Amino acid sequence: MAGGKIQKKRHGAAGGAGGGGSGRLQGGIPFEKSKGQHILRNPALVDSIVAKAGLKPTDTVLEIGPGTGNLTKRLLEAGVKAVVAVELDPRMVLELNRRFQGHPLSSRLKVATVFRFLVPVIVIQGDVLKCDLPYFDICVANIPYQISSPLTFKLLSHRPIFRCAVIMFQREFAMRLVAQPGDSLYCRLSVNVQLLSRVSHLLKVGRNNFRPPPKVDSSVVRIEPRKPLPPVSFKEWDGLVRICFNRKNKTLGSLFKQKRVLELLEKNYKTMQSLQLTQDAEMGEEKMSADDVALLANMVEDLSMETGDEKEDDEMEMDDADMAGDGAASFKEKIMGILQQGDFAEKRGSKLSQVDFLYLLSLFNKAGIHFS
Repeated sequence: MAGGKIQKKRHGAAGGAGGGGSGRLQGGIPFEKSKGQHILRNPALVDSIVAKAGLKPTDTVLEIGPGTGNLTKRLLEAGVKAVVAVELDPRMVLELNRRFQGHPLSSRLKVATVFRFLVPVIVIQGDVLKCDLPYFDICVANIPYQISSPLTFKLLSHRPIFRCAVIMFQREFAMRLVAQPGDSLYCRLSVNVQLLSRVSHLLKVGRNNFRPPPKVDSSVVRIEPRKPLPPVSFKEWDGLVRICFNRKNKTLGSLFKQKRVLELLEKNYKTMQSLQLTQDAEMGEEKMSADDVALLANMVEDLSMETGDEKEDDEMEMDDADMAGDGAASFKEKIMGILQQGDFAEKRGSKLSQVDFLYLLSLFNKAGIHFS
C-alpha cells in the first residue's frame, strides 16, 4: 500500500478500522458505518493486545472507543487499578452498562456515572479529541482511523507523560509511524512521532478479525514517549522538517535554493537580528514544552495524508542573478555554507535520521538561522 491514500473515517466511534460493512451489536443495535464501528471479534487477538501492553496492578488504563466492551473486559480481568473509557456513541455506553451489570467482575468495579462497582471503570461519553483526558499510565485502543494523527499527537502532548500506548491503526499509517530513513513510507509523520517517542510494530491484524470486516488491514503499534523530551523547540524542528520533506527525494542543496525558502529564512534572520537575539539562542537552550508539542494538532491533516510521492510545485532554484542585491546573494551563500559545513548539501530528507536533523538544526540555529 506504499504511496496509497489513507482511508478516512469519522471519529469518536467504537472500534477502529477503515471501510464499510454492516452488522449488529450483541444487543441488536445496528452498527453505524458513518462512525466506522468495527468490533474486534477474535478473543485470541484481544488477549495478545492486552499481554503486549505490559499492564501492572497499579495502572490506570485509558481505552478509546470501547464499543461493546470486549477489550474492556480483558483489561479488567488483567487486574489493573482502573479503566477510563472514552466513547462517543451513547448506544455503546448503554451496551457497556448492560454487559457489565451483574458480571462476576462487578464486585471489583466502581464507575462514576454509568456503573456502580469497586475498581473504577469510568466511562466518558464524548469526543476524545475534544475532551480533557484524565491521568492514565497506559492507553490501549482500537480506534476509528480518521483520528489517527490528531489522537497520536494529543496523547504525546498529554501531561503527565504516560508510560506507553498500544493502539490499533490502519496498517499503512502504522508503517509510516515506524518507517526508517530510506524506507518508501518515511515522511514528516515518521520523523515527528519518532522525535517525541519510541515506536515499535507489534502485530499485523487481518480485516477478518473485525465485525463487520473493514476494507483494509490493520496493525498494532506500541508508542513510548521519550523522557525527557529532546532539548529542541518543536516549532523550529517542524519548520526545518517541512522544508526537507517538501520534495523529500531532492537534495537539501536544491531545496534550500528555492526562492520561497530563502525569502522565509532571510525574513526570520532579519527579525531575529532586529530583536538583538544572538547565537546564545541556540537550540540547546530551548526546551520542548507541552504547549509546543500541542502545536502538532494543527498540522495533522497533511501529516496523515502524506504519500511517498513528491509534491509537484512550481518552486525554482534562485540563481545569483535572481537575487535582489549583494545582501540576498550573501545570505544564499550563508545557507549553502551551513549545508556544506555539515556535509548536507547533497543529502536528501528521505535519508536523514533523527540525529542528522538535530545536528542540521543546531548548525542553522548557531548561525542565527531560525525556522519559526
